[in-house]
Amino acid sequence: MSVLLRIPTPLRKFTGGKPEIAAEGASVREVLDNVEAVHPGMREKILEPAGGVRRFINVFVNGEDIRHSQGLDTRLEPGDELTIVPAIAGGGGELESEHGRGRG
Repeated sequence: MSVLLRIPTPLRKFTGGKPEIAAEGASVREVLDNVEAVHPGMREKILEPAGGVRRFINVFVNGEDIRHSQGLDTRLEPGDELTIVPAIAGGGGELESEHGRGRG
């Protein structure tokens, strides 16, 4: 079964610059395993050595975070969209000021 895998910019070096690829698998885990076979090194950027999704990586199926579903065992249907998003961290001066931070 084929799904569309959207690749974030930092991982496109593994896909020859492609922003999305077709991938096979009945679950998120199977898709990542199959992608690794074709694009070696990508899985280790997404998964911890113990096998879970890295803390600062988010994985979505049709816009839903897999952490709120069955994680890597989330089932996929043909045509689903699987999106990998690196979390963005950082502070914003305005937001910090609203919450009492950054005030002297």
